[in-house]
Amino acid sequence: MANLNTTQLLQDITQAWDNDLVGQLSDYIAIPAKSPLFDSDWVQHGYIETVVRNAADWVLGQKLQGLTLEIVRLPGRTPVLFFEVPAFSGATENKAPHAELVSAEVENVLIYGHLDKQPEFTGWRSDLGPWTPKYEDGKLYGRGGADDGYSIYAAITAIAAVQAQQVAHPRIVGLIETCEESGSYDLPHYVDALRNRLGDIGLVICLDSGAGNYDQLWLTSSLRGNASGVLKVEVLTEGVHSGDASGLVPSSFRILRQLLDRLEDSSTGRLLPASFHCQVPADRLKQAQATAEILGDEIYKRFPWAHSDCGGSSQSMLPSTTDPLQALLNRTWLPTLSVTGVDGIPDLKNAGNVLRPYTAFKLSLRLPPLVEAAAAVVELKKLLEDNAPYQAKVTFEHATGSTGWNALSTAAWFEQALNAASQSCFGASCGYIGQGGTIPLMNLLSESFPKAQMMVCGVLGPKSNAHGPNEFLHVPYAKKLTAAVAQVLAAASEHNAHPSAA
Repeated sequence: MANLNTTQLLQDITQAWDNDLVGQLSDYIAIPAKSPLFDSDWVQHGYIETVVRNAADWVLGQKLQGLTLEIVRLPGRTPVLFFEVPAFSGATENKAPHAELVSAEVENVLIYGHLDKQPEFTGWRSDLGPWTPKYEDGKLYGRGGADDGYSIYAAITAIAAVQAQQVAHPRIVGLIETCEESGSYDLPHYVDALRNRLGDIGLVICLDSGAGNYDQLWLTSSLRGNASGVLKVEVLTEGVHSGDASGLVPSSFRILRQLLDRLEDSSTGRLLPASFHCQVPADRLKQAQATAEILGDEIYKRFPWAHSDCGGSSQSMLPSTTDPLQALLNRTWLPTLSVTGVDGIPDLKNAGNVLRPYTAFKLSLRLPPLVEAAAAVVELKKLLEDNAPYQAKVTFEHATGSTGWNALSTAAWFEQALNAASQSCFGASCGYIGQGGTIPLMNLLSESFPKAQMMVCGVLGPKSNAHGPNEFLHVPYAKKLTAAVAQVLAAASEHNAHPSAA
């Protein structure tokens, strides 16, 4: 990176994390700013408003050259934090560094993150909790710090570190939303409203993804899509004595099992409809092979597997495959069904001898990146509802879908910048990995800025457990990722000045 002292850069960023960011994020974790999907009274509770205002106040306090910031509010929608930092000229022999309006030839950078959170979930360690931050052994525990509250703080810290060395960077705009965990349904409206202010984007930095390990920079190359909804089977209008009705009234649970058999081979987990599958592109398969060699059996060993006693010895739960390549493909390019919620079934302590009137499952179907979600939702609803066993009342409601995402081919300058940043910060080349999760906004951003390179990355590495118990932010990795972002920003400016160099 031209004129950038990478050693000093990492030292400055490390100091910022130690002296400021860990404290800022601890305060953030303590606020239960759940996404609207999980808090219908989010306006009245005011938690989202609090985290947005806290972040805005902190950003303004960093005194970046030329920075402007606004909390943008569209009627009836969650707020968005929008900031702009003009192109920074850097230092030259005859000119002091300053912020200046960007010319039409210079591509802009968009940095994305979000401040809304997933709900509490159960199973937290006895000394931890979703809203109780705890910093231990380099890990900051609590809900939302890693997914994805750190993003705005890391982004501004990276920009400040570049400016501190009087090194040039492009014009940078930031879009920090508060609806991501609900599917980013408000974001398209803000992109439309802010389109003229965003400008032509040549690079998107999305700090809301994962890492294969904590030993190198990881670029997310694809994301699975998602189709979800509530499958409900009703057999009675009210519960009746199971001794009287069982054997005559079909169990709603058994009917629900039959319906799921239409969708999934329960012995293997393979989804049966061919339309839910797609061919893995050759470049993604090649990247998966390289990543499998890097990560090996850590791909599956990183999960908190249950253990059982058998003949006096402890046995660990087995994964669906122990082949590293197949394991990667299973979680990135194959469709998979999960049941994420249940209704109509009482707790064990309240379960009497009653044949229940209904059973409902919340289904989450992860789709390969190239499968169109809307069509999958339509097919899924028809598959589950048609020709119900025993003419039971079957509904698949609240059905929604988000299509996955497959990145553009990596430009030469961008690949060089990623590898240089990873080598500088971690001592290893950048790794490429598909993610099994869904970030709905990536398709929106790709469609809005079709020529932009996408730096989709994040701190969610092994055992960080976003959405689940004991979520943590791996602070040493976050420091290096912040430094890597700073180096890529400097490289983007250099590429804009000398586009043919790469």
